[in-house]
Amino acid sequence: MSKKPICYSTKAYATTGATAPLGATVIERRSPTPSDVQIQIQYCGVCHSDLHYARNEWHFTQYPAVPGHEIVGRVTAVGSGVKKFKVGDTVGVGCLVDSCRTCPDCRSGLEQFCANMVMTYGSTDQHLGTPTLGGYSQSIVVTEDFVLRMPANLNLAAAAPLLCAGITTYSPLRHWKVGPGQKVGIVGLGGLGHMGVKFAKAFGAQVVLFTTSPGKVADGKRLGAHEVVVSTNEAQMAAQAGTFDFILDAVSATHDINAYLNLLKHDGNLVLVGAPEKPLPVAAFPLIFRRRSFSGSLIGGLPETQEMLDFCGQHNITCDIELIRMDEINTAYERMLKSDVKYRFVIDMASLG
Repeated sequence: MSKKPICYSTKAYATTGATAPLGATVIERRSPTPSDVQIQIQYCGVCHSDLHYARNEWHFTQYPAVPGHEIVGRVTAVGSGVKKFKVGDTVGVGCLVDSCRTCPDCRSGLEQFCANMVMTYGSTDQHLGTPTLGGYSQSIVVTEDFVLRMPANLNLAAAAPLLCAGITTYSPLRHWKVGPGQKVGIVGLGGLGHMGVKFAKAFGAQVVLFTTSPGKVADGKRLGAHEVVVSTNEAQMAAQAGTFDFILDAVSATHDINAYLNLLKHDGNLVLVGAPEKPLPVAAFPLIFRRRSFSGSLIGGLPETQEMLDFCGQHNITCDIELIRMDEINTAYERMLKSDVKYRFVIDMASLG
């Protein structure tokens, strides 16, 4: 049995309970093993999943909890066996930090479906036997196969949310081969939806944004939508019936999914990447009569995530962000609940010092 790695201390922000605010603390990280990369975290995006986990809304949180899985930073040390990275490299870490490596999904580069995937927070560190702790911290240690190379030309703060919001929207658009000649709908203009608009536009599709907020029409067009439909307007929705090849639904609130299924052509597909708390009623007839499909998608595997980052580098795609200090995180959570951000908070981790 291998010896437990030596640990070192690093500053972080954590919560000790579902109703407790996040606050400054010190956590233990493992010192790099031969296959590990140690990263000084420069920026960490704030995902809605962070809030769900901090407040135990998914009922598996282990406290003290350190959220954060949209991580970018600089390599400060590498293990003796590391071949892909060197000290000084700019890298990223997303939602996963390890997996079994041997199952069919892992061997296919689909680590997000591994039954034994190790999440950046909320799993068990296979070296220490303790809960994994996320990116609201000054440093992190990750096995090299789960570290990603960041394009040199991108603004690092604005690129951080690509590690979750980016790949969550890129993956289904790529999997269902969205491209020129297709009419594509994006439902919701938030952290996920605004990236869906940018990617669908970059893939050459005709992009229509759906929003409940008339005040977001101009912003939707600025981000790349060719048309913006206010979904509460029945006439605007009726005019779109049966015209879409593909719809990406990025809404996590309860909403009428059937209204969007009716907008698909025959053989069209609606993919859900938002995560509504309660089940959505789905009517049979909109599916049956037009041979439509209703699907879901998670993140992407490591190869696809690197592909997405490279694509963003080539097309200069980043997230629209609001940069905050670490000590502003509790206020940011409350604002996020009110959708009061355009369109993703990112923490400047230098503020933790």
